[in-house]
Amino acid sequence: MRIDIITLFPEYFDVPLATSIIGRAVKSELVTFHLHNLRHYAIDTYGTVDDTPYGGGPGMVLKVDVMKRALDGVRASNPDNPPYIILLTPQGKMLKQSVSQDLASKPWLVFICGHYEGFDERIRSYIDLELSIGPYVLSGGEPAALVTIDSVVRLIPGVTGHEESTIEESFSMQDSTGKPLIEYPHYTRPEEFEGKGVPDVLLSGHHAEIAKWRLAQAEERTNRHDMND
Repeated sequence: MRIDIITLFPEYFDVPLATSIIGRAVKSELVTFHLHNLRHYAIDTYGTVDDTPYGGGPGMVLKVDVMKRALDGVRASNPDNPPYIILLTPQGKMLKQSVSQDLASKPWLVFICGHYEGFDERIRSYIDLELSIGPYVLSGGEPAALVTIDSVVRLIPGVTGHEESTIEESFSMQDSTGKPLIEYPHYTRPEEFEGKGVPDVLLSGHHAEIAKWRLAQAEERTNRHDMND
């Protein structure tokens, strides 16, 4: 998979993209990252990427002509295979496991990270998906891009090394109706710690009963989570 990121702060991604699972995916050549400083696509010699909003109001708005020039520059590296372009925005579709799974199947993703007051509305005509990681506002799209990238890259075959680990985890498990479930509890050694023990069923070696218990626990956790929303 190829992932391009258009941002005003490319240095923001230096450490996260070289660390842990994402870093191993890069070393294994399962994913490549290309960072693009939006200022390099400015129309003027001052590197201007934003301007005051028409109609007045506080803040600055990212310019459509600069963003279009950046997107054209990204596409030019592989004009025969158009990328899937994602705009990180509070108004976007909520990031869920099903969204991450869909994005993980695409060969080329482009993330647009905004800043300042917002985007010129016309930028939306050049994207494929508006995406949000939650009902709150961040200082920029960079944190949201990192969250999304982490959730996507770990689903690429070969990245985790244990494909079943991405199947039996939160929101990948489903109940009999197809509803995504939060993952069941896990235990490891020691068998007892400060008076708290491991459930007997996990020590039984009875795989069918263990699977039944895990499903019940996942359903109970999911229902409790839904009630607390």
